[in-house]
Amino acid sequence: MYTRVCILLACAFVTGAHAQQEDAVRAKELSDLRMGMFVCWSLSTFSGYEWTRGVTSPDYFKATGCDTDQWCKTAKEAGMGYILFLTKHHDGFCLWDTKTTEFKSTNSPIKMDVLAALRKSCDTYGLKLALYFSEGDWTWIKEPLPEDGLIPGGPEWGNRIWSSGKNPELKKEQLKELMTGYGPIAFFWMDHAQGDGGLNHEDTTAWIKSLQPDCFVGFNHGEPAGDLCLREMGSPGPIGDANASKYNKDAEAEYKGYLVAEFTYPILPPHEGGAQWFYSLPKYDTLCHPVEKLFEDYKGAVKYRNIFSIDVGPDYAGRLRDVDVATLRELGKFVITN
Repeated sequence: MYTRVCILLACAFVTGAHAQQEDAVRAKELSDLRMGMFVCWSLSTFSGYEWTRGVTSPDYFKATGCDTDQWCKTAKEAGMGYILFLTKHHDGFCLWDTKTTEFKSTNSPIKMDVLAALRKSCDTYGLKLALYFSEGDWTWIKEPLPEDGLIPGGPEWGNRIWSSGKNPELKKEQLKELMTGYGPIAFFWMDHAQGDGGLNHEDTTAWIKSLQPDCFVGFNHGEPAGDLCLREMGSPGPIGDANASKYNKDAEAEYKGYLVAEFTYPILPPHEGGAQWFYSLPKYDTLCHPVEKLFEDYKGAVKYRNIFSIDVGPDYAGRLRDVDVATLRELGKFVITN
């Protein structure tokens, strides 16, 4: 009996050590990507507000084109290793050909599965694909929205109801579509701003891992879980550095499951009116963070083995602004030179 117990303990030790070794390899592979492009393109591109509430028709997404090759070519020229793509914001509009709702890009004027096109472009340019997903979804709210005369998509609608409805099975089905229909996913950037959608973070992580075991999972705030530390509007720094995180300070300081840290902010500096994470108003078409700032944060990412996601917002025609392309190309030259 004693011998059998010893053998079982030894096997458990070896298994645990092997799992840790595999985690270390996966973490290195992800951190070696160093920097990527966060692409936010959805209803808010056309509303001029960060959050676009009260819209129910896919016709609102009135894009006149979509150039995923331009996105990926620019990312490659900038020395980036991945594209992080917004698949669904809080408004529930899906940028892939989901079977769970008719509120999707294939039913919009562009008639296109944007995620499928992006997957193809990523493969062409040798980039990994990561996905942003809003856990909460305003289309899941069962109560009727207030008839108060507010303009759909206007700023007041954004804060009308802070907590969305819950639909855990639909959340799981949408994640399953994303995990099984678009090839390998490097990581999931889960947005908790509207709650967890009825499926807690531990169960969400387990569901994603059951479909793609090597996919990293991170949550920008809420219940700590997963293996990727997300720092929305954050900065470079070692794992555990709460000062590097704006919204995730407690998790950063206390949660021990993180293997890699990611930080992100928009290439568009703060300004009055318009959106920041999405394409803003045309009058801001030349407003952009200087390449020197981006390069300093890139060096910080390399130093601390972080990944740095620079957010850009394609315009009405589905193309990056000229100033974004020029700045990111210059960033690529800085990376190569140094």
